[in-house]
Amino acid sequence: MASVRVAAAQDAVMCAEIVAGLPDFFTDDVPDKVVSDLRDHGGWMIDDADDVVGFVIVERRGTRAAEILWAAVAAGRRGRGLGGRLIDHALAELGADGVQIVEVKTLDPSADYAAYDATRAFWTARGFVQFDTIDPLPGWPPGNPAALLAAALAPTR
Repeated sequence: MASVRVAAAQDAVMCAEIVAGLPDFFTDDVPDKVVSDLRDHGGWMIDDADDVVGFVIVERRGTRAAEILWAAVAAGRRGRGLGGRLIDHALAELGADGVQIVEVKTLDPSADYAAYDATRAFWTARGFVQFDTIDPLPGWPPGNPAALLAAALAPTR
C-alpha cells in the first residue's frame, strides 16, 4: 500500500529520474531544477511497494502562502490515484501549518497541448481555480503560456 512521507535529500535523484521519464510534461532542464528545489524547499514523497513513485516540492511564501513548484508521478504509475493522494496529503499538512492559499502553475489551455488537459483537470479536481494566464512567464520557454491556479485552504480575511 502506498504511503506518503516527508522528502529527504537522498530522494532528489529519484525525483529527477521520475521527471526524466515524463518528456511530454517536462523540459530537459527540469531534472536539475527539481534536485535544487527539493534541497532548498522540501516536499513530500509517495512510496508504493518500497518504490518511490511520486513527489511534490513546495516553496513556502511566508507563513500563510505556498507554491507547488513541482509534482509528478512516475509514468508507469499514473492514473492510479497516487498523485491525488500525495497532493491531498501535502495540502492537509500545509493547511495544518497555517497556510491559507497555495498556488501552482501549469500549461494554459491556449497552448493547445492535449497532454496537459489531464494535468489541469487534476488540479481543478483538488480545488484549484485558474486566476490568470501569463505569456511569457519569466523562466518558461517562449510559446508556453502559464496558467496560474490557486486553492484556498482557509479563509484569507
